[in-house]
Amino acid sequence: MLIRENDARTFNTDSRLAASLAFVAGALNTAAFEAVGFFSANMTGNVSSLSDHLARVNLHGGLFFFEIVCLFILGSTFSAVLINHGRRRQLRSVYAINILIEALLLVALGLIEVALPLAAPGTLLILSLSFLMGLQNAVVTRISNARVRTTHVSGTSTDIGIELAMLFDIVRRKESPKDAPIYLQRLMLHCSTVLSFLAGGIVGIWLYRAMGYAFLLVMGGILLLLAINSLLKVKKLSVC
Repeated sequence: MLIRENDARTFNTDSRLAASLAFVAGALNTAAFEAVGFFSANMTGNVSSLSDHLARVNLHGGLFFFEIVCLFILGSTFSAVLINHGRRRQLRSVYAINILIEALLLVALGLIEVALPLAAPGTLLILSLSFLMGLQNAVVTRISNARVRTTHVSGTSTDIGIELAMLFDIVRRKESPKDAPIYLQRLMLHCSTVLSFLAGGIVGIWLYRAMGYAFLLVMGGILLLLAINSLLKVKKLSVC
């Protein structure tokens, strides 16, 4: 799931990647909103909020949303630099290492939020998650050649509409029927991504209400298992 990239990936591989990481992204994004009233991965909404504050000359409020956007970009930049370095060295585990870093940082964030009574815990939570969501989105975008985006529901929903339009044209005999399986697979992939994000959001709110900030440890544990499983597979393939 975190080993093969681009054209070497299968539909099943992309589907498992989308389901697992979109579930975690949905949980983190929605639970963070439940906790402090801000989305960590919704850059469209955050840039809109930034423009609203700037239009009202509320520079203090605008600075917060500017920081959210910048940290999301910084997270994706960090991930892409690490991926580029790994690919130049033909390091097959580079994507799993990215997710391992995300998992460890998420666990660290959870421990800080649980153990230390911070003056503004919501600020640390949102800014940290923005960086981590940028990191994760860069991983899935690069490894799947932009077929999967686990934090970008707007783009995925657009892709669903495009695939439906293509299938509609096939039914109308405007497009070749031989391409129907490809469009159906893409439609299933995008739908499963959105549904996984939705399911993750529901579970994330439940966990936050039941556990508080300790829910971050659960999400970090899930990512940790995914990363370690992929790293063990890479090691096995290297031995073979």
